[in-house]
Amino acid sequence: MENNPNAKLLRIFIGENDKLGQQPLYEAIVFEARKQGLSGATVSRGIMGFGANSRIHTAKLFEISSDLPLVIEIVDTEEKIREFTVTVEHLFEQTKSGGLITIEKAEVIRYKAGK
Repeated sequence: MENNPNAKLLRIFIGENDKLGQQPLYEAIVFEARKQGLSGATVSRGIMGFGANSRIHTAKLFEISSDLPLVIEIVDTEEKIREFTVTVEHLFEQTKSGGLITIEKAEVIRYKAGK
């Protein structure tokens, strides 16, 4: 992808324990994004959060949570992002996982591989 003032940022919020068979859902999403030729993907683990069920998930030592929140971020053209959301919805249906998908405006200033 080149510099693009009209790019889109896809954010996918899921739980760390969400799985597609034995594979973590976040891995399935990232591998599928790569397969579909998206520009890149980053997965970040949250230290605390809650979702639609209002259950708190936290990384505090005295409260053991095995389902921390994860955010997958992907920036690309609007066309590619919208096409990929169909794939993500399908993966959510397969895994019966809850989650949140958002699309936001993004301006790509620099996109280059390192040496």
